[in-house]
Amino acid sequence: MLHSVKISREACQGCVNCIKICPTEAIRIVDGEVNIISERCIDCGECMRSCGRQALGIQGDDWNEIKEDSKFTLIPDPVFYSQFSHYMDPYTLESVVASLGFDMMTEGIEEAFDLSAYACAQAIAHTPRQSLPLISCYCSSTLRLIQSRFPELLPRVVNICSPIEIAADLQRMRTDNSSQMVLLSPCPAKITMVKDPQGRERSPIDKAVELRRVARSIMASGASPAAESPKKKRSNRWLHWARRGGEARHIQAFSDRKLTVLAVSGLRNTTDVLQELELGRLRNVDFIECRTCDTGCVGGTATADSRFLANLRINSINVDWNITESDIQRAERLYAMDCWAIEKEYTPRPHLPLSDNIAEAMAKLQQMKEIYSCLPHIDCGSCGRPSCQAMAEEIVRGHGAVTDCIFKLREGIATLANKIAVMSESQPQTLKKRSETN
Repeated sequence: MLHSVKISREACQGCVNCIKICPTEAIRIVDGEVNIISERCIDCGECMRSCGRQALGIQGDDWNEIKEDSKFTLIPDPVFYSQFSHYMDPYTLESVVASLGFDMMTEGIEEAFDLSAYACAQAIAHTPRQSLPLISCYCSSTLRLIQSRFPELLPRVVNICSPIEIAADLQRMRTDNSSQMVLLSPCPAKITMVKDPQGRERSPIDKAVELRRVARSIMASGASPAAESPKKKRSNRWLHWARRGGEARHIQAFSDRKLTVLAVSGLRNTTDVLQELELGRLRNVDFIECRTCDTGCVGGTATADSRFLANLRINSINVDWNITESDIQRAERLYAMDCWAIEKEYTPRPHLPLSDNIAEAMAKLQQMKEIYSCLPHIDCGSCGRPSCQAMAEEIVRGHGAVTDCIFKLREGIATLANKIAVMSESQPQTLKKRSETN
């Protein structure tokens, strides 16, 4: 399992803020240094938000190296169009990018998002009522959260590739494009989507860079729009996937009936909704859109500007939500090509076993329970683990000792101090005899 969160060990001061906020307990602090368990990390970025020392960052491809190559095509995430205060119009921004000599995908990406929305509407229409609601898979971090903590919900995740990947597939099929495709990613989860895709063997996208690096590079260039060219009529519906509720509204536009949808953003809200669904309390809902970042993808940790201002800019872009007959025909034609479906089913993320031998694993589990019962159960994090339960597991695995717990260490010191005090009052037998004789 791969992840895209990188560590700066020089900056880390072992404050344990990150281990307390990680939703999958993927972070440990050992010998004063932060470590990430790759099998558990879902790239939600919460650890980066909690770190005031910038000891955690994003590991993407190097933008400086990429732009030296003359053959590459930029694939913009919808968030990209919300990051510039002086390039408010999408056409203007695309013109600026073109003036810098960068080739950016602009035509096929809109129809890819239309196809994804249409495919999802079809999936909802053909799913039995008792198997609803379906869950969006657009947020890669949410998908990995489900794989890690809610694997029983995986059958409800729509079996549709990310529209960004669909756009890359369509581009390659139509143009036989041999140039590298580079995703402008607003978060570490979408960078990992390229490096370690779910639902398919290999991503059609070659590289992924932090969106903010490209955005700042464009702003620093001070480039002006190229000569004005005729503007083709576009709906701009896909741009609203950058904010909470945009995907759900797009799917509703392609649906034949009124859908009951639930759109949430933020890791806590996403976790709460998934727990509610797990308990069977959302039976009247048709579709759930979850984003682990606050306010949606505009709140990603690789963005260049405030999520609130970005949200305002997205709202100010003219959008045509009316689905025409030609839109439906185009979506149906692409849908029949079956280029939207995942290649393999989503599977749970494997948990690390205590042992490959069942009998030994059961013995270690019993040992873990005994160790846990002796711990204080306050989950303070001082031991470098997110909880006492995790601490007990680490001890059983041979990665720690009970004295790593500051409370158990203090108890041990107090016990030892009492023994020393008692011993200090004792006298050797030879001295006792001499004293009695005197």
